[in-house]
Order: sequence, then C-alpha cells, then structure tokens
Amino acid sequence: MQEVVDGVFELRMGYVNVHLVVTDDGVVLIDTGLPGRSPLIERGLRGIRRSLGEVTTILVTHHHPDHVGSLATLREQTGARVIAHAAEVPWIGGHHAPAQPVGVLAKLVGRLVGTAPPTKVDQLITVDGSEPLPGFTALHTPGHTRGHVSYLLDRAGGVLFAGDAAGSRRGRVSGPPRPVTADPIRAGESLVRLAGLEFDRAVFGHGRAVSGLAVEAFRKAVAG
Repeated sequence: MQEVVDGVFELRMGYVNVHLVVTDDGVVLIDTGLPGRSPLIERGLRGIRRSLGEVTTILVTHHHPDHVGSLATLREQTGARVIAHAAEVPWIGGHHAPAQPVGVLAKLVGRLVGTAPPTKVDQLITVDGSEPLPGFTALHTPGHTRGHVSYLLDRAGGVLFAGDAAGSRRGRVSGPPRPVTADPIRAGESLVRLAGLEFDRAVFGHGRAVSGLAVEAFRKAVAG
C-alpha cells in the first residue's frame, strides 16, 4: 500500500490498482480490482487502520471485470453506496454480456480475469462535471468504454483518478490499449480533455502514480 498524498492510498494487486480515499465521512474506494480480491482490499484497509465497515462509497470508473470484479462482494460486505455512469449500468448489472476481446493476447487476458458477478448501482452519474460526493468531480471520459468516468479529487493540488482513460509506464502517460478500447478516437479526445485540466498528481488503473504537476505528463502525451 502506497500513500499518494495525505489520505489517498494506492493498493497494487498484480497489474491492476485499487485506490482508497479517507474522508471525514469514511473510506471511498475507486474500483475494486479483479474477482475474488475483497480479502486483499480488507487487508489493505487494516494496514491503514481502517476496516470494511468504514467503506461508505465505491466509485466505479468502468465496467471491465478487472475494475469491478469484487464490486458485488464488497457492496454486500460493506453496505457501501455504488456510484457509476448510467451507460455502464447494463454491464455492471449483468443485463449486457461483456464485449468479446479482440486479439490473441486480449482473449487470453480475458480468460484469466474471469467475469464479474452482477450487482446494483445505487447512484447514477448522468451529468459531466457533477459532484457525486463532496470533494470529487466526475469527469465523463468515454472511449475505453462508453460510460468511463475519471474522478478529480480536490486535495493537495488535485488528484486525478484516471481509471483506464490513461495509463502510465516509467512516468510516461499514454491512452488506453486499443484492443480493449471500444472507441479509440473518443479515447484520444478524452485524453486531450484530461490534459486541459489542472492537477498535481494522477493515479491509474494500470501503472504507477505520477506526482509533481502530473498534468504535464498528459500534455506531453497528447502533444505526441
């Protein structure tokens, strides 16, 4: 568990990250990782002297199973309110089958990840730039999926939870991988949109956090 800024933690679980934010009203999770990973999240909470019972809200970036794999279990264990974009609900709720990955590598990863049990979404994001809970701004960043949402936390100069709208490798930021991105053109537009914001730190569903005027790494990425 790494503390990105005061009260913001990154829990790395293999190739995917889950983020925890300590607020005055409890703990907020951003995504839940792969299926069957709730014990790892519980252990991570204990490591920062918190418990599952203190989790009040789960913010979802998008419906892919490596991000909502443990959502149903954690919602049941914690009673937390689940918030996601309205366009993601058919997949999170199990009404739509997951899109089939394209390419040999993507198909192999899909088999290894498995499927996420369906669950209910308690609060829908329908307006770009809305505030789903105090201190968080929901940024609709479609492309990777239709209803992908990134979240900007008003703390320590701004902390961007990019989800899979962007990824990082060795401090360099790039857009999501094309084989698992529904609309690469819109994904590129979303990356440009994020590069136009102001934030000091960025964390990702995949890759290490970027600190110290992190938005500059996004601007370099869109500049080519």
